[in-house]
Amino acid sequence: MPYRSPPDFESRVYGPQRVAAIVATLVEEGIAPGQALTGSGIAEDDLRQPSMRISYEQAAAVFRNAVRLAPGPTVAFRAGIRMHLTAYGMYGYGLLSSPTHADLMDFVIKYNRVMGPVAGPVAYLREGAVGVLPYEVLLSPDPDDPLYRFALEFAMAAHLRLGRDLYGPSFGFASLQVRFREPEDLSAYRTLFRCPAIFAQDRDELSIGAPWIDHPSRLPDSVTHAMVSEMCQQVLADLPRSSGVSSVVRRTLIDHMPWRFPTIEPMAAELSIHPRTLRRRLEAEGTNYRGILADVRRVLAIEYLRTTRMTTEEIAERLGYSDASNFRHAFSRWTGRSPQDYRAPRP
Repeated sequence: MPYRSPPDFESRVYGPQRVAAIVATLVEEGIAPGQALTGSGIAEDDLRQPSMRISYEQAAAVFRNAVRLAPGPTVAFRAGIRMHLTAYGMYGYGLLSSPTHADLMDFVIKYNRVMGPVAGPVAYLREGAVGVLPYEVLLSPDPDDPLYRFALEFAMAAHLRLGRDLYGPSFGFASLQVRFREPEDLSAYRTLFRCPAIFAQDRDELSIGAPWIDHPSRLPDSVTHAMVSEMCQQVLADLPRSSGVSSVVRRTLIDHMPWRFPTIEPMAAELSIHPRTLRRRLEAEGTNYRGILADVRRVLAIEYLRTTRMTTEEIAERLGYSDASNFRHAFSRWTGRSPQDYRAPRP
């Protein structure tokens, strides 16, 4: 599989959850957070800020530190297994609400880049009673690079945790294969994955067998799934130009699940900047807080109209409007049409 670099290595647009998991695991080994974060430009307190955004460059620095500092072969696995569903924000809601396993896999392949993965699946191939997920590693193109192995082991352990959170503690892989050479100590693979592991192959991939590939979703919700899919699509579209504060504001609004819409003052507090500074920075990027909030509401309103039978009053309430009339006026400004005209007739 050809190596594809991240869409933008320097833009700080991704959540710090993976870095936080690495730091917490190294702390268990007696390694101070400052050591784990050396050279990354990230402070320990930053990891506790919900609005914190980091770049691939910063994540790679922390992962390289972990490779250097890890006292044993299990750190990548133990850090990855910390990545519970709740660490994924809106993306996690998309996984949890997937109506079917096929919808879940489609969502993973389309939108895993939203979270800034260090490694992740690029396709889902159904081969009889087995589902195969080829992986790519984004932090390094070289399977002989220790960073390559660390990132892939972290990602596969995180995938296992997601599966267990979605389907229960008995979830597991049918097999896995990787490009790097067989490690001297395989005990961590046997303990965690409990499936055949094959090394020095021509590609990295996981296989998932019965009953999991046809397992029903635990909390299917087609409305939430469609809504989150729409927002993830917009985040992906924004990635090439996402280095500014407007992108951070948009992503922070989207991450407020379920949909809660703070005014600019609490948003500024969440971003640890003064409201006047936030207004000034948004103006410098040719936008404002009201416009970003309206755009988020517009996307959600369209999804509600497309995928639900909710009344205009119910949608207005969901989007934080004081009454349906205000919502109708806003929708008309956004689209040039009324909500009733926009909603397609149903048979």
